[in-house]
Amino acid sequence: MSNPSVRELPLLEPDGAAVPCCPPLTAGELSPEDADRMAAMFKALSDPVRLRLFSRVASHPGGEACVCDIADVGVSQPTVSHHLKRLREAGLLTAERRGTWVYYRVAPSVVAAMSAMLDLRSRP
Repeated sequence: MSNPSVRELPLLEPDGAAVPCCPPLTAGELSPEDADRMAAMFKALSDPVRLRLFSRVASHPGGEACVCDIADVGVSQPTVSHHLKRLREAGLLTAERRGTWVYYRVAPSVVAAMSAMLDLRSRP
């Protein structure tokens, strides 16, 4: 089941700068809503197959990967599709169908936003 609250806050400013999904951990106690957002992203990445798929997309030349190029992770194609769906629902990947293939990209600036959220140097 998807968690619609994951997409409530944008990850990009109008000028394209990364914006953390939630306040940095050092900014104070997390609100229940921010904790839900963070947990959904990290839960999506907590599975080794999903983490490998996310890594394959993120490191693929050109920043996007066809499912045909990343699906060899030791599980069946339907299982790969399931895991990619979970990554999309968490807001970590975007997908675009082109003919019979689906191409995936890491959602705009999601890695930078997650990094900013975890940056301990941003202590107030």
